[in-house]
Amino acid sequence: MGFLPSYRARVDLKLTAPHIETAIPGPKSKAIVAKEEQHIAPGLQGFAQSSGIAVERAAGSVIEDVDGNRFVDLIGGIGVNSLGHCHPAYREALHAQIDKATVGSFTSQVRADLISEVAEVAPKGVDRLQLYSSGAEAVESAFRLAKNATGKFEVAGFWGGFHGKTMGTLAVNGAGNQRSYGPTPPGHVLPYANCYRCPLKLTYPTCDIACADLARDQLSHQTTGSLAAVIVEPMQGTAGNVIPPPEFLQRVQAMAKEHGAIFIADEMITGFGRTGRWFASERSGVIPDLVTIGKGFGAGFPISGVLGKPEVVQAKPWANPSGSSSSYGGNPLAAAAALATIRTLKGENIFANVKRVGASMLAELRSWPDKLRWVGDVRGEGLFLGIELVQDRKSKEPLAKKICQEIFREGLSRGLLAMSYTHAIRLQPALTIEEDLALQGLALLRESIAAVALRHGAG
Repeated sequence: MGFLPSYRARVDLKLTAPHIETAIPGPKSKAIVAKEEQHIAPGLQGFAQSSGIAVERAAGSVIEDVDGNRFVDLIGGIGVNSLGHCHPAYREALHAQIDKATVGSFTSQVRADLISEVAEVAPKGVDRLQLYSSGAEAVESAFRLAKNATGKFEVAGFWGGFHGKTMGTLAVNGAGNQRSYGPTPPGHVLPYANCYRCPLKLTYPTCDIACADLARDQLSHQTTGSLAAVIVEPMQGTAGNVIPPPEFLQRVQAMAKEHGAIFIADEMITGFGRTGRWFASERSGVIPDLVTIGKGFGAGFPISGVLGKPEVVQAKPWANPSGSSSSYGGNPLAAAAALATIRTLKGENIFANVKRVGASMLAELRSWPDKLRWVGDVRGEGLFLGIELVQDRKSKEPLAKKICQEIFREGLSRGLLAMSYTHAIRLQPALTIEEDLALQGLALLRESIAAVALRHGAG
């Protein structure tokens, strides 16, 4: 019983940022990273390796390293950290569940409650849920289900899309990571409505979404007539938080229907409030056949899922006992994390914060092209924001990677963690971030870009 008060004291921890004590990384971080590097395999997330910091603790949208340096966190676990670090309700729920049960596939009260809560917020009629651990695992399951439901085997995705790093997902990725792995399963990658980099060099809305016509024509010429699924991100994350016109998703759904394929909305990044809605596909008024969910769904705990229409999820052998299950899927601890996330999103009216803070950040970002020569485009909806840095606004040539990495390091030295190591900067902080802290983070990013630009004669 003596443990509980100190536990709650840690829950209520409040950290302020930025605060810099040492050079980044500091000596303690260097020592811990060096120890880890003795045996860890290569391939960790780039920003984690580039920063060189070892995290000691975190609260809200602030991260503190072992040297006492504190950073404004605009990365948010790449869309995972929906409630902010160490949210009190989240930690209370996990702590309570640890004392009950943590593993196993049996029905539990917490899992039953979770499934009911998800069904309440899911797109209408898409209310059957199977649970997994990772995003790619859920997407692979959705592909298997689509193949069972249609009796076909091809899948289609879009340029710039990212759905995972497993072999099935590589077949529809348009982000470039499918290269160098040899043959992948049968798949097609079609044009996406990235208006800043329109594949047809047209302008919305006079374009009449011509890229969707191009995608339709490309698919009809390439498919063997065995298209099982079309998967699309309602808004693309890895491509740079790209936001297509609402009509694009409607055209994609029509294309899937034309081929008798299952229409899958990949809402890993955009689901559970990221754009100020439960799901980003609501913006287009479409109802997918399947929805893949993850990342912010568990607010940091590994849990993902496939939401489907009842008539689709009955397909066998996917629907047979053990046909679609996962050893970790829906375990009591993961279910408690996701349930606490959904209830907190509802109970604390967090979507209102997403819309208000997101609008404030976007308003600030829209002033940047007048201040910073390298800023070619800004966009956003809710706390799903993007900035494109270009060498030249007319040619839209992306800013060199080495310069972007310099901007990342400059931000780090000022107390900022942001995905500024690439020309397509993605800002997706915790949905609970305070407006003052969010704008402070943007100020640090603007200063970092300006400082590096000055060094390169582009001030």
